[in-house]
Amino acid sequence: MALHELYLRNKAIKVPTVYERLGAIERYVDSHLSTSTSPEQQLSSLNVKPGPPSDFHSRAESDRFVPGTKPTLLRNASIWTGRRSGLEVIHGDLLLDKGLIQFVGQARDVLGKYEGLDLTTVDLSGAWVTPGIIDIHSHIGAHSSPLLDGAYDINSYKGLVQPWLRILDGLNTHDDSYKLSISGGVTTSVILPGSVNSIGGQAFAIKLRPTEANTPGSMLLEPPYSINGSHVDPLSPPRWRQMKHACGENPSHAYSGTRMDTIWAFREGYEHARKIKEAQDEYCSKAFSGGWDGLGDFPEDLQWEALVDVLRGRVKVHAHCYEAVDLDALVRLTNEFQFPIAAFHHAHEAYLVPDLLKQAYGHPPAIVLFATEARYKREAYRGSEYAPRILAENGIDVIMKSDHPVLNSRFLLYEAQQAHYYGLPQNLALASVTSTPARIMGQDHRIGFIQQGYDADIVVWDSHPLSLGATPKQVYADGIPQIESPYTAIKPASLQNAPVAPNFDTEAFDTLKHTGLPPLEAKKAKPGETVVFTNISNIFVKAGSIIQQVYSPSKNIVPAIAIVKNGKVVCQGSETVCSKDLPSLRSKARWVDLEGGSISPGLVSFGSPLGLQEMQGELSTVDGSVIDPLSNVIPKLLEGGEVIHASDGLQYAARDALLAYRSGVTSGISAPKSTGFLSGFSTVFATGAANKLEKGALIQRNAALHVAISHSNSGPSISTQIATLRRLLLGTTNINEFSDAAEGKIPLVVKVESADVIASLIELKAEVEEQMGNKLQLTLVGASEAHLLAREIGEANVGVILIPSRPFPFTWESQRILPGPPITKDSAISLLLAHHVTVGIGIKEQWSARNTRFDAAWAALEADGQISEIQALSLASTNLETLLGVRSDLTDGDLVITRSGGLLDMQGKVIATISARRGVVDFI
Repeated sequence: MALHELYLRNKAIKVPTVYERLGAIERYVDSHLSTSTSPEQQLSSLNVKPGPPSDFHSRAESDRFVPGTKPTLLRNASIWTGRRSGLEVIHGDLLLDKGLIQFVGQARDVLGKYEGLDLTTVDLSGAWVTPGIIDIHSHIGAHSSPLLDGAYDINSYKGLVQPWLRILDGLNTHDDSYKLSISGGVTTSVILPGSVNSIGGQAFAIKLRPTEANTPGSMLLEPPYSINGSHVDPLSPPRWRQMKHACGENPSHAYSGTRMDTIWAFREGYEHARKIKEAQDEYCSKAFSGGWDGLGDFPEDLQWEALVDVLRGRVKVHAHCYEAVDLDALVRLTNEFQFPIAAFHHAHEAYLVPDLLKQAYGHPPAIVLFATEARYKREAYRGSEYAPRILAENGIDVIMKSDHPVLNSRFLLYEAQQAHYYGLPQNLALASVTSTPARIMGQDHRIGFIQQGYDADIVVWDSHPLSLGATPKQVYADGIPQIESPYTAIKPASLQNAPVAPNFDTEAFDTLKHTGLPPLEAKKAKPGETVVFTNISNIFVKAGSIIQQVYSPSKNIVPAIAIVKNGKVVCQGSETVCSKDLPSLRSKARWVDLEGGSISPGLVSFGSPLGLQEMQGELSTVDGSVIDPLSNVIPKLLEGGEVIHASDGLQYAARDALLAYRSGVTSGISAPKSTGFLSGFSTVFATGAANKLEKGALIQRNAALHVAISHSNSGPSISTQIATLRRLLLGTTNINEFSDAAEGKIPLVVKVESADVIASLIELKAEVEEQMGNKLQLTLVGASEAHLLAREIGEANVGVILIPSRPFPFTWESQRILPGPPITKDSAISLLLAHHVTVGIGIKEQWSARNTRFDAAWAALEADGQISEIQALSLASTNLETLLGVRSDLTDGDLVITRSGGLLDMQGKVIATISARRGVVDFI
């Protein structure tokens, strides 16, 4: 409707209903427009910036309040509020009511009005409390779990530029991971479209708690007013919108284009939006000058209104960009069309170009990062664990993300913990998943802080939130407790304080010096040089398949020493024990003070293609996949050939292997990569070796024989796969390797998830053993549902390697997970161990090999004392070797040296390794 008609309406002349688009040119019912508002004021509202109403913090209850929710008093808490740059901690009480935080401090002075009411009081006994965790980069509900046909709604292939799409229209309310993520303290997520488009559409922030309505709309947090049909005075500020942009490899590959094509698509789209905006501004200018005649309809276009709103500064733009070339292009784009970017996501090279970020229009974008996930493609190759601290030191906002389900957002806090370990200050680390994302997404007026009047999204932790394995004791979303009957493990008192992060200044400096690719090779002790390690708190050693603690602070008053020569420990224990060797070493040996550190057996990595590829997304850097006989035609040249050996495809000195070595993983076990039934022989290699011909580099050429039985093989039926395995084991084929497995000479390792398939394999094991007259060494890998048959697996003497060690329902076959605390008392690891199953832990992707130490420690921390430190170390070392057929004598001499802490905590830093097999002491 023309503006002159709106003008007549304000003169009290009856005209048809008038609609005005506010910011996003959103329509509103005229009954909610003030009759005293002039046309000029209506048009001026186009440039009103988003934000809360002026009276927002005087609200008596939240717009998300659920009637009947009881008020809750949390007493005696250690409250990290997020205020004062994340440095404020209040020891006091929290009062939650009407979906809001009503009070923070000593609540006795405000409890009078609750007398006689049904007030729930919880004494937290000093437990840590933070705001609810915020995941600013998630696809939860759009890339649903378990992933089934029709449950993937994050990408459109209809064009490069599509700002009119809305992820809300594909949001699934039945994603199994909502409950899991809430149990990790995540209360709010920004659901982004995918990254195959340069402009993929509009994103939405949601609260993860279930609603009675059970609809996507009921989960939304402050959606644009037009989404839910509500109407406001046009002079009130609109609400922030969110939008996804992407550049680099993803849109280029999806549309068979280049970076040039992608940036042109951006410019073309923004130019179209600019013309619409200018037409609107010209329309307003004429109206303001009284030129009503012939003005016509307000210029607008439903498809492009959201992008016009970007140009008006009313949209939080989230841009998927990795490399400096892409960041540079987007910064130029922001200045050409004069719009701000809220955040660059992934941004693996952002830490290399902080000055570039400061040239972006309006303000420097925040950088949204993984902690250690990198090198999975060329764009991510220079990703660094030191990026968060380097960016923060340059005044750039840092946010940690999950990209759920790339990472399970249940453990988003773990990303902040790792960032802190590698140098991000603790206040900024906690802020990176709470207050900083709230501010960047435009919601810091209601979430991300513990402050009176804010949403009652609260997490109570069982330990300091930056300590490894910190788990919610309870989560409140809008004041509603989210975990029914939570299970809480008792944590060591030391974990109630933030860990003291090691000093990585040198490493961070070298990373910048070498533009993200610092040398990772260790520096070897000189041949014949004796090294004396002093001030040791703990010493663990391996004897065959057993780990023993030979020195501990609980049994000894003084720290220990260890004397090492040519990769062999010649003496360890107190100075008294080694006294005869010390006088001659005072001046000749290299002395290294561990400052209360430890010596532990080297860890083992298994489950990923570690050592078989450099970058997953670059075919020229990977060994490739074996040809599967059940789903492919085998070339005649290979007919009747032997099973594939992973050792033939090993690549040494790959960055992920070297990073794993620098984190205490001294050996890797990898099977040939396969997408089908048959894989081949796994191999065992030294992660720190330079090449296969180096002494001790190839530890064991062949370890176990690997197959997979799964629907995800895209091959024949499960029953066909098991029938094939039966024939191979019972000798009805001429493949000798399976005869060796059937005779118990080598382990048979089966990748499997479903409990039903596991049951069939247990039956097959019994059948083979009865006919062959010997024991079959059967190991299950993956095994998400193994806990359902824990007793039967133990009785059948079957081993299990859980991958990942903290489960997630990726597929239908792996949906029945045992999540562990706080949802269930037992984890899959603790339950299987309780049934006398030999358990190992593994990884899916090679970048995470470096985190094996933390995975093992986490398993023990959530087991409520049921898993000892020795058992935790065994999960990632001796147990894996036993289950995968590794000769224990080949890895007995691998030891890891840590300073200022142990291998299983977030204070110890790996500074050296000892390898008797290789005859070296490597300094890292």
